[in-house]
Amino acid sequence: MGSVEVPSRHKALIYDNPGSISTKLEEIETPKPGVNEVLINLTHSGVCHSDMGVMTNSWAWLPAPTRKGQVGGHEGVGTVAAFGSGAESSGLKIGDRVGIKWMASACGNCIPCLAGADACCTAGKISGYYTPGTFQQYALAPAHYVTPIPDALPSDAAAPMLCGGVTVYSALVKSGARPGDWVVIPGAGGGLGHLALQIGARGMGFRMIGIDMGEKEKLVKECGAEVFFDLSKYGRDDEGTKKLVEDVKEATGGVGAAAVVVCTASNAAYAQGLSFLKFRGTLVCVGVPEGDAVPIATADPASILALEKRIVGSAVGNRKDAIDTLEMAARGLVKTHFETQPMSKLTEVFERMDKGKLQGRVVLDLSG
Repeated sequence: MGSVEVPSRHKALIYDNPGSISTKLEEIETPKPGVNEVLINLTHSGVCHSDMGVMTNSWAWLPAPTRKGQVGGHEGVGTVAAFGSGAESSGLKIGDRVGIKWMASACGNCIPCLAGADACCTAGKISGYYTPGTFQQYALAPAHYVTPIPDALPSDAAAPMLCGGVTVYSALVKSGARPGDWVVIPGAGGGLGHLALQIGARGMGFRMIGIDMGEKEKLVKECGAEVFFDLSKYGRDDEGTKKLVEDVKEATGGVGAAAVVVCTASNAAYAQGLSFLKFRGTLVCVGVPEGDAVPIATADPASILALEKRIVGSAVGNRKDAIDTLEMAARGLVKTHFETQPMSKLTEVFERMDKGKLQGRVVLDLSG
């Protein structure tokens, strides 16, 4: 099996003031793997909008506020550094590259797990929320639940695929769209959206429409959107929404889209999304709005039943989705547009994210 030297302490980024955008770089004790666990020497971690939701306590659906000192992060890639008792039987070897996802572990026995929806496990542990996450140099994970990283995929490029890529791949599958169908992506220039465009256009044969702010048009079109709509050119009132709906319908030949995959946390995007759909079209809920819950304004039963529209929830993806997404990335069909930042810049990254100034993703280099 071989062995590597594991330090007694390592660097980690903690949420030092949950409820606000603030992180602190500290040195913490390196844990020892328990039964059926592996210790992973993490080299890279993606930074996701979900991390900000956890850090700032802006998700009302989570059962408790994030605790002070929590290590965040859930898109980690690294190498197996040590085994706990029984973990060797997993087939892993010291030095194997593996990833940690949003769901850090799943029981395998609850109803969602038995249905192949382990990301919805009723006993699952979320990475970076009451379970130490991937914004650190060493982390524990169940040996059976880590994701193997293909040899052809660099670790920094693989990290955002473990949440962003898996999430939109699973959502596009659930959309029911078929090759040649129009699919609309609100939030197209963001971390999720730019991956959804590529997977949809290049991996699934969909015709993609991107919606976002004007400065993201170049990125959105590079990622496979045939049509782009600049939100800044539409008012936030009913007239602006009506014009956007009309323009989307016109772009699809007047019939509407087969699917809308909402890749933003905007309540407005959800309110508009159902109106973009054609007969038997599907709205897939991916982005999690922050603050108090706001109903989808256009989700009146009459309009839904008349055109037999569907609303589908999609929470990340399962282990098979993760493997499929990484294989797609290894083949070059989807590439994360990302910038690499040191651990010391995480608070700054979150501040840029909060202002909507990020294009694509940020990946932390955890080497120091």
